[in-house]
Amino acid sequence: MMSDKCVFIHTNERQWLGALVAEYSFRRNSASADKFEVKFIHTRDHPYLAAKEGQSFLRGGTSRVWHMDDLQSFTPLRFLPPKLMNWQGRAVVTDPDVFAVGDIYELLDMDMQGAAVMGRHRSGKEDKRAQVATSVMLMDCARLRHWDAEAEFDQLFRNEKDYKEWMVLGYEDPANIGYLPDCWNDFDNLDSNTRLLHNTKRKTQPWKTGLPVDYTPADKFKDKPLLATANRLRAKVFGDYGLLGRYREHPDTAQQDFFFGLLKECLKSGHVSEQLVRDEMRKNHVRHDAFEVLERTPDLQARAA
Repeated sequence: MMSDKCVFIHTNERQWLGALVAEYSFRRNSASADKFEVKFIHTRDHPYLAAKEGQSFLRGGTSRVWHMDDLQSFTPLRFLPPKLMNWQGRAVVTDPDVFAVGDIYELLDMDMQGAAVMGRHRSGKEDKRAQVATSVMLMDCARLRHWDAEAEFDQLFRNEKDYKEWMVLGYEDPANIGYLPDCWNDFDNLDSNTRLLHNTKRKTQPWKTGLPVDYTPADKFKDKPLLATANRLRAKVFGDYGLLGRYREHPDTAQQDFFFGLLKECLKSGHVSEQLVRDEMRKNHVRHDAFEVLERTPDLQARAA
């Protein structure tokens, strides 16, 4: 029987190591790890995503092509937890590049103040203040029966919904939405207030440094038609990821040390095997110098009692 509190990590093959390290971090840094479950929502278990391979969908007012091998092909799965919980209890969903610094049970047990779903503000800009960063959401599952992730995904391909609007809860009744403090989804910021660290800038994810970029960059050229045309031509001639360069080093060494400190503990405890890391390196999912980085990574401070 499923617990009435569960953390879901949605992921795909390319971010599998991150997801495993995230799972470990949620348990490691919680004083109440016995009071919640941690489960994965993996793209391979939801074939309706792969069924749309190569088809066009609406994103940001323009047409994009759906590819399962994109780094973030898992994102439509973040709306599944209420159904997976049989519309009962509390759920948190996180991206696979979100790691617990604090105790995630505090989030699961938070007073939602009448909201059905909560996430941090995606942007500080006034015209985007209502947008929710759905990469971490707290959900009262009984109040989200109207969510149908598969049907809404299908609507993208009929131009009935826009991916970007869906991802920021643009179709949700504002009365259902509450906002979390930024510390529960801290974008590439690690300080004494951080509860969940999100390595959200894909090009500097610490476990991917030096690898060829394997994600489709956000389309930021709507107001620059010449650049938009050039970007489409680049993708057409060189492929979706052609000429996009390589992942760079994260500018904050403390965040790299945090991830690899967690990975060291995962390897030591057997939560992650050395063979798995080597397989992920071979697939170009993990930087090729991972073991050298592990050797020079300081141990993390002991977990809180």
